[in-house]
Amino acid sequence: RAGGAAMEPECRVLSIQSHVVRGYVGNKAATFPLQVLGFEVDTVNSVQFSNHTGYAHWKGQVLNSDELHELYEGLKLNKVNRYDYVLTGYTRDTSFLAMVVDIVQELKQQNSNLVYVCDPVMGDKWNGEGSMYVPKDLLPVYRDKVVPVADIITPNQFEAELLTGRKIYTEKDALEVMDMLHAMGPETVVITSSDLQAPLGNDYLIALGSHRKTKADGTRITQRIRVESPKVDAVFVGTGDLFAAMLLAWTHKHPNNLKVACEKTVSAMQHVLQRTIKSAKAQAGEGNKPNSAQLELRMVQSKKDIENPEIIVKATVL
Repeated sequence: RAGGAAMEPECRVLSIQSHVVRGYVGNKAATFPLQVLGFEVDTVNSVQFSNHTGYAHWKGQVLNSDELHELYEGLKLNKVNRYDYVLTGYTRDTSFLAMVVDIVQELKQQNSNLVYVCDPVMGDKWNGEGSMYVPKDLLPVYRDKVVPVADIITPNQFEAELLTGRKIYTEKDALEVMDMLHAMGPETVVITSSDLQAPLGNDYLIALGSHRKTKADGTRITQRIRVESPKVDAVFVGTGDLFAAMLLAWTHKHPNNLKVACEKTVSAMQHVLQRTIKSAKAQAGEGNKPNSAQLELRMVQSKKDIENPEIIVKATVL
């Protein structure tokens, strides 16, 4: 910067996620936004696939826990294993997930201020019915090992229910579930999507956030917010990965204002999705349903919206 203005101190993220050659999920969805927002991003690719698995075909390789450990050892030998953030998403393998936990714990010894942002990807609801799309044995690993070392978690409603063993029918239930999740470890919990009735109506999707801080005198204060964003009529892949990455960035820039962090995250999300659906429909042509390739997130085209999102979605403080 000109004028000798102080540069922001370097902020480094270790992101352990999937890689696709074509398209935007996992690290491909997280890296660009984080870089645009000024973060150094070190990526470990937990898989390398040709494309995401929503396509008719996919090919590729999977990294195992020993290979993950080996990569981490290389960083350690060079003494470049100091991170400010760790970010993880979709994982299918319990031993890989357990290795992630070991690495996070070691990195927290290196830097006690390290923040672990975890998207506990396990499943979702379709037409009100929840189902897991990862092996069932991942749930106890997330619940007993991962969530306790996480600082920020971004489950959807179904995942929040799985982790706490408690169903959510009302907003009050959701707030209690978020309190249960706080009690497990994380000081920030965002339920990224739910089937709760939105005050603005059926065309809106509710997300809920809760930030619990313990003050120096030991008293706890909790800020809770609700965000209603317009539903977009399409199935996108990579949205959760993009959401978690941007939430990491905006909570870093607004550490004690979950409201603003979520408004910026969800607004940027909305810009990207609107651009994507518009472009996908144009490619598919009148009356045709866009396919997986046409529905890939318009990431590069949304650079300005990611960098400086116009707030088009407001959060309500509860």
